[in-house]
Order: sequence, then structure tokens, then C-alpha cells
Amino acid sequence: QVQLVESGGGLVQAGGSLRLSCAASGRTFSIPTEGWFRQAPGKEREFVAAIRWSGDSTYYAESVRGRFTISRDNAKNTGYLQMNSLNPEDTAVYYCATSPRRSSWPTRRTEYNYWGQGTQVTVSS
Repeated sequence: QVQLVESGGGLVQAGGSLRLSCAASGRTFSIPTEGWFRQAPGKEREFVAAIRWSGDSTYYAESVRGRFTISRDNAKNTGYLQMNSLNPEDTAVYYCATSPRRSSWPTRRTEYNYWGQGTQVTVSS
């Protein structure tokens, strides 16, 4: 089984930056894809970004493309989401997750099987 723990959330002013971390443990060698989702109050959980476990390919939601960067450090078994140029609409609980999808990019919640508990990101104006 796989366990995921997010960290790095907090309060930041609009225009600022945060880096989220996703520490993985358990049977992680065969996981093809890692992704990040976010959920704002009263809204559905939405896809943010995804990366192949090897780190050789990435995919972003249009809302964050150019501002966020997803990456991995496999030596530390940790994924990262670097978030720049944050705005109040980025305020949400951010979750990392893993997906068994190997071909097309998984962007739906149902395509991910293991989830972290989430970390709160609040962007003030």
C-alpha cells in the first residue's frame, strides 16, 4: 500500500510563492503517475498538475499552467508543487495523489487511488 503526506501549506499574500511537498512511503516503485488536486470551500475537488513517476513528463491544468511547477525527487521519494504568482482563487486544500494511469493524463478524481490528507493554502489579497 501507499501512504502520502502533504506539507508546506500556509498563508501567503497575493503574488507570493509556496512549495508543497508530498512524501510517499510504502509500495511506490510501480506507481506510474503522481498528481495534485485542490478543493476550495463549496467547490469540487479539481485537478491541478500531474507528473510521471520517472519525472520525465508533466501536465498542468490551464488555470495554473505557467505559474505552478510539479517535480519529483525520487532519491527522497518526495514530490513537489512549486506555486508562484499566487492569487486568492488559489486558496484551497491541496492534495497529492497517485494514479495507475500510464497513457493519457488522469485529470479526474476517480482516476486516482491513493490520497494524502491535504494541506491548506490560503492566499490573502
